[in-house]
Amino acid sequence: MNLAWKDVAHQKLRFLATAAGLGLLFAIVLAMGGIYQGMIDDATLLVEAAGGDLWLVQRDTRGPFAERSVVPLDLEQRARVVPGVQWSRAFTTTTLQRSHRGQRLRATVVGLSWPDPPPIALEQGRPLRVGHGELIADLSLGLALGERLTLGGDEYVVVGTMRGVLASSGDGVIYVTNQDCARLQSYQPPEAVRQAREARQQQIEALPLAVGAPLRRQVGEQDLTAGLLAQPMVQAVVVKLAPGYSHEQVKARLAGWTDVTVWSTEEQRQLLLQGVVDKARQQIGLFRGLLAIVSGILVALIIYSMTAAKTREISLLKLMGARTRVVVAMVLQQSLMLTGLGYAMALLVARVAFPAFPRRVVVGTEDLLLGAAGVVLLALVASAAAIARALRIPPTTILAG
Repeated sequence: MNLAWKDVAHQKLRFLATAAGLGLLFAIVLAMGGIYQGMIDDATLLVEAAGGDLWLVQRDTRGPFAERSVVPLDLEQRARVVPGVQWSRAFTTTTLQRSHRGQRLRATVVGLSWPDPPPIALEQGRPLRVGHGELIADLSLGLALGERLTLGGDEYVVVGTMRGVLASSGDGVIYVTNQDCARLQSYQPPEAVRQAREARQQQIEALPLAVGAPLRRQVGEQDLTAGLLAQPMVQAVVVKLAPGYSHEQVKARLAGWTDVTVWSTEEQRQLLLQGVVDKARQQIGLFRGLLAIVSGILVALIIYSMTAAKTREISLLKLMGARTRVVVAMVLQQSLMLTGLGYAMALLVARVAFPAFPRRVVVGTEDLLLGAAGVVLLALVASAAAIARALRIPPTTILAG
């Protein structure tokens, strides 16, 4: 006869309610780990999706994901002719927040090289076919194929959709051409441009005639030629090495240029994780540790109270000649049943609730196995006080009435 099972069946409602509470605690512990892993995946997705081996960024900076970086667009052509370079592509990104269909639309916009954009895994639709006015959006943004929206004073149409392409902030990604991304970064409403020009002219007109006339002529010429002579700028250039070439040799050759700093993709990934995700990792790790301690204390108190409530029954077992291992096994079995059922409920909560979280929650098989091992260890440790309490119960307690 399984004494632990008999005792649980006798008070199953209380046992199930306790297991449900533990299940919610375990689910939160799983969620914390899944949120952190999701943050890592989101943070490194754009780095890995670029498909390059090296990143050329502004001199003495750490790249577009860690700090501001500005390099000229012609750097893409310069890198392309270096021996050992298979291809090079400009990289530009910015963040926008607009009101669309009465709702907030926040996205990370990434510029693609044009007319040679990299391949993108699409859920629906097609790649970009023209250099202006088309975009590819992640499904999390709620944009449908063929939908039109106004960005930076221009109208864009959604020609393709992706799934699970998010930035480190958790915002969905929008792909446009590099030219369009630059337009969105530098866009100013026409009224703001007009007011800035009028303010500049008023300042010049306030100067003496001998000084103001040449300046007025110079400003007028600048207004006419600014758009033609401005050097296009991007945030980085991604370089893919050709097969058979040494990674270090090509990197050393590019690092010899005085206007750029060269990072490998792995270095860029580590810089991103150490800068954007590291503090979140520390905070989530601390929170998970506190939850694990709270869970252990709760399980220990519950098992101890369940054991204390069976003082007369344990005393009777001892008086009937039951061995110590029978009492210990009963306590351990109840602890394992309680935590095991709680973990099963946590898995059910994770399956139902985690997909609805605003941030991606990634819980892999390894995390589930580690969680199960942690639950078993928790049950064993939490049973120690209850077992010590059971072993101290004298057989004569039942005779005392």
